[in-house]
Amino acid sequence: MSQPPSTVRTGTQPLRIALLEDDAELRERILVPGLQDYGFDVTGTGTAADLYRSMLTRAFDIVVLDIGLPGESGLTVARHLRDISTMGIVMLTGNHGRRDQVHALSVGADAYLSKPVDIEVLAATLHSLGRRLAGAAGAPPLAPAATTPAPAAWQLDTDGWRLASPSGIPLALTAPERSLLKALVAAEGQPVARDTLIAALCSDVYDFDPHRLEMLVHRLRRKALDAGTGELPLLTARGFGYLFVSRP
Repeated sequence: MSQPPSTVRTGTQPLRIALLEDDAELRERILVPGLQDYGFDVTGTGTAADLYRSMLTRAFDIVVLDIGLPGESGLTVARHLRDISTMGIVMLTGNHGRRDQVHALSVGADAYLSKPVDIEVLAATLHSLGRRLAGAAGAPPLAPAATTPAPAAWQLDTDGWRLASPSGIPLALTAPERSLLKALVAAEGQPVARDTLIAALCSDVYDFDPHRLEMLVHRLRRKALDAGTGELPLLTARGFGYLFVSRP
């Protein structure tokens, strides 16, 4: 079986993810839409044969494989894919034992996650693996460090789907969170009006409940604390809107 070139996409292009999960409800109602919310281009398949057929017509950057598959084991699929491609491989399994983990990594998997998998953790794993693959494929090197280190700052990835804390802890973002933070970060620490932020979140500002913006900010602050990044510097400009102070 030949595969189209597996060039890792960078910048504003979404990572192309092949998801092999035989549980149709889990695949179509949770994993596929969940990963799409985090900015991935996802193709879901239910069998190894379906995955191989998809690979004949589409190139993928990363494949997410369930180990427990009917017919052909996910471990066998991973070994085969590693033999024919350089794509990233993330394994999922309901078995929490070390044996499956060691076996998965030994056949070429890049990462291993236990089920039930947290979508945010899976998204962060895929973003991280995508950056690593892009670097291995010859992406431009990072600029040399300045002689005097700059103060630690919050960093939004160039594609906007990941926010990193000053300590380097990543926070994967959903589409609304991404739109909100892109508008705030672009303002470079200046307050952004609520109407401007609402316009960044929807196509019809008159059909948008302003309380959704407040809830989005609240959930994002809580999400950052739960992820261990520390308090998010997303501040309220009372009576006006919000601002994001990326650098102390």
